[in-house]
Amino acid sequence: MATNKNAQLRYQILDRCFCNFQKRYEIEDLRKEVNEQLKDIANTEVSQRQIREDIKFMRDRMSWRAPIVAYPYDGKKCYYRYSDPNFSIYKNNLSVDEVKKLQTAIDMLSRFRGTATNVWLEEIISNLECRFGLKYNAEHLISFEQNEQLKGIEHLADIIDATINHQPLNITYLTFRGKEILMTIHPYYVKQYNGRWFLYGLNDELNRISNLALDRIHDYKKSERPFRKNECYDFSTYFDDVMGATIPNDEVKKETIGLCFTASRFPYVISKPIHKSQIVVDEEDRIVEIQVRPTRELDQQLFSFIPDVEVLYPEWYRQQIKEKIEENFKKYLSGKKGCTDNADLCTR
Repeated sequence: MATNKNAQLRYQILDRCFCNFQKRYEIEDLRKEVNEQLKDIANTEVSQRQIREDIKFMRDRMSWRAPIVAYPYDGKKCYYRYSDPNFSIYKNNLSVDEVKKLQTAIDMLSRFRGTATNVWLEEIISNLECRFGLKYNAEHLISFEQNEQLKGIEHLADIIDATINHQPLNITYLTFRGKEILMTIHPYYVKQYNGRWFLYGLNDELNRISNLALDRIHDYKKSERPFRKNECYDFSTYFDDVMGATIPNDEVKKETIGLCFTASRFPYVISKPIHKSQIVVDEEDRIVEIQVRPTRELDQQLFSFIPDVEVLYPEWYRQQIKEKIEENFKKYLSGKKGCTDNADLCTR
């Protein structure tokens, strides 16, 4: 990194120290703070003399006229701070507490550094570190669930970029049966659910919203068509009455679904609701209700609770879940180990 850029980073770090009225920075403290922040960037350590030169430059009328004052305390000691608590050479309008929260955010984002699928984060994190004189904590203290082997994840950066920049895409999409479909999508929203990523956008050919799993996008390129602005869908509420990433057709209406849980599972469902609409209707009998449009994702969620859950109502949905359980139960009663209806293999 060039010397002048190192200097800019030093000024940013010093500025943050001088704005911090909760801590007293002596000259040696300032030196240590700067070196700590720059140790992964600069090849040499900054001396006290350099810090004094930086303070002199920041005070100069040709730079920022920074009101840096050396306040004496405890005999011969002195600490450095702006005399004006509202002054900052960068006017970033962040309090010390906000800077600490930003530091935490950088630490969390940095957990995803170093992987090819998250190159788009590198520039964001680097800009934050440079802008506010912060650096991430190299210790891995937080873990996020991520599937780096997920097919199609290599498209994520470009898909997000196209969504942000309103760039229509010509997409070659593979169905579950392996059929290729060509479509033009105006990207509106990107969502992660259950370890997979999905793109939502206006499908030119169908003139409606399509939901595309990234792992089924075979190829894509920029379209020359003008972007069709989203004027109909509010994605902050778009998923309010569904479970997961699939929006069913209009024939599937929202239902009030009653669920009864065992005594051992009930506290977990209360502490981590199945859906944002969940309410407790009978605490003694451990019954909750959710307001959703039934989908396959809802079925999967409920099956993950078996044998600790019972669907009480509506009757048609209770019967549907019952039939699926009975169908699965027959596979275990048959005494055969098969993974397809007519397979005589798949045994171990």
